[in-house]
Amino acid sequence: MGVRRRSLAELRSEWRAEHLLVLLPISLIVLISVIDISISPNIHLGPLLVVAPAITASFAGTRMTALIGALALIALILIAAFHGGLFTANHQAQIGALALVTVVVVAFRRARERHGRELTRVRTVSDAVQRVLMRPLPEQAGPLRIATRYLAADDEANVGGDLYAAVRTPHATRLLIGDVRGKGLDAVGDAAALLGAFRELAHLHQDPAQLADALETSYQRHLAEVADAGHDVRENFATALVLDLPDDRPVIRLADCGHPPPLLLTPGHAHLLPLHRSGPPLGMGDLAPADRRTEEFAFPPGSTLLLYTDGVTEARNHEAVFYPLPARAAHLAPEPITPTDFLDRLRRDLLAYVGGRLMDDAAMVAVGREG
Repeated sequence: MGVRRRSLAELRSEWRAEHLLVLLPISLIVLISVIDISISPNIHLGPLLVVAPAITASFAGTRMTALIGALALIALILIAAFHGGLFTANHQAQIGALALVTVVVVAFRRARERHGRELTRVRTVSDAVQRVLMRPLPEQAGPLRIATRYLAADDEANVGGDLYAAVRTPHATRLLIGDVRGKGLDAVGDAAALLGAFRELAHLHQDPAQLADALETSYQRHLAEVADAGHDVRENFATALVLDLPDDRPVIRLADCGHPPPLLLTPGHAHLLPLHRSGPPLGMGDLAPADRRTEEFAFPPGSTLLLYTDGVTEARNHEAVFYPLPARAAHLAPEPITPTDFLDRLRRDLLAYVGGRLMDDAAMVAVGREG
């Protein structure tokens, strides 16, 4: 019963709010009509009635907008009749103009509602694609705590060319973060191929460099199939980091495929891992033969590893200055912090830095080690 009472209270609150807003255009119609009737017949305020349907369209639906427009027309006709000039050219022009504007406003409102429904459907589909394509990473994996955030550049989509995945093996957690060329829905096919290959191959290769080489071979096959279908794939590639995080050793073992280096955070301090064996992006093995090597770095308990795509570091403010990730990250985590809380702070800070909208997809994965 308590849940039912709360639901009814919420519905009643929404109903009251909507009807209170409707009182505004109705009040304007009454006010304008009274003033027009009360003042000199040589002063015409009737054209101001157009503001009523225009305001209504900003918060109400098509039917309510049409109803307010009809009330405004009735009010204008009454004003004209009161002044004894219903059939004068001036009043007929006012009535015709108000009717025309009301029709335009109602049509515009209807188009907005149709666009809103289409956008909702597109977002629903993209949400489903994201859940299938990029499965949620486990919050706990052995001694690791994991959190993720994804910011898509396209308004209509919540999925794009940036990707991440995790595979749990008996004694380690293997991670992939990558960025395929392009953004939005155009990059989804390449991202899906890379993610599928990683989830399969991560169980077959323990060494990150060997796993990266296997991903290169699989991705090349995918690009060949796309090319056979008539698509131009000459500039298709994907940057990626392949990581292995053992349960029994506090280390990071990784192979870099042209991707930005991870950021290691300790309370009040953040530094990029000094990668020395960066290989070419996946898909470019024919142009630049790969010589990938697995590098190893300390991953002390209590620290946090941040993986990200270039949508983060290449984000710019209004002065076209790139987002200073290490400095901002150190400022955002002056004390021990959970991966989830850190990414929440980082997301808010990043969006505030760029003015609320990113120009490229951005993916972030934070991994904290407990022991």
